[in-house]
Amino acid sequence: MEKTIVKGTNLKKYFPLKEGLFSSTKDNIKAVDNVNIEIKKGETFGIVGESGCGKTTLGRVLINLIPPTAGKLIFMGSDLTKINKTVLRKLRPHMQIVFQDPSSSLNPRMTVKNIISEPLKINKRFKGEELNNKVLELLQIVGLDKQHMYRYPHEFSGGQKQRIGVARALALNPDFIVLDEPTSALDVSVQAQILNLFKDLQKKFELTYLFITHDLSVIKYISDRVAVMYAGNIVELAPTKDLFKEQLHPYTKALLSAIPVADPRMKRKHIHLKGEVPSLIKPPKGCRFHPRCSRCIGTFCSKNEPMLKEVKKNHFVACCQY
Repeated sequence: MEKTIVKGTNLKKYFPLKEGLFSSTKDNIKAVDNVNIEIKKGETFGIVGESGCGKTTLGRVLINLIPPTAGKLIFMGSDLTKINKTVLRKLRPHMQIVFQDPSSSLNPRMTVKNIISEPLKINKRFKGEELNNKVLELLQIVGLDKQHMYRYPHEFSGGQKQRIGVARALALNPDFIVLDEPTSALDVSVQAQILNLFKDLQKKFELTYLFITHDLSVIKYISDRVAVMYAGNIVELAPTKDLFKEQLHPYTKALLSAIPVADPRMKRKHIHLKGEVPSLIKPPKGCRFHPRCSRCIGTFCSKNEPMLKEVKKNHFVACCQY
């Protein structure tokens, strides 16, 4: 039986909107709203969706970088919503994140050596010559070498900066890494190198990834399972091969129809969604996709909120028609 490394049940993350002299809460941005997710050890779990759908927020909630507003979050057997700060600090080395923009996630005033060694110093893992050797080892793992140790972030290309970010994430031998659109700021040729690096590291260190992106071709290449998010909810979840073979949710069908096809002889019907992405402050009642759905069943879809259900083996969809 596959071991679950992280499991979220009915997860919510609301960001309050403040106004007035005393900053009273006017409303909430429902970035993640009632999400259930389970990630198995050793897999790459992908999350796709439009900008602003809650992908990044969910990723940060899953490692308790930002605490959930409600719900249950189990990481390696511990409920992160209930444990104290001392226990949480002991679990922190097991969970790491690689951010989207390597330029803004690296301190420009620190050398590469200091950037990578910082988590090792904080956790008192190494010191002196051992620390230098560990930093060099991490650099070599991600394809850099000794001459890069004493340089500053501005002296590197985008791909090299992301490799430094990966080395920093690997410093404490984590079990679970959130990859938050790690290739979106890179050239296409560099993207392939970084994706292959992630695959190699996963095999070498038995890592588990949560891969967040809006690029479906990247998800197809690297993920074992994929969840499609829309307006703070997961609307479809399936093994990657199954999802690309057959899409059950109309939003997923529209997403995949937008993937460019290299062969000009192949024709693909593009599905154009009507309307706009809903506000996460006041999302539509019932199914959040119903105002844009061509298969909407009037008041039934606008009043009933669909829950994820298994329609085919390991293939889940949140749609009123199933």
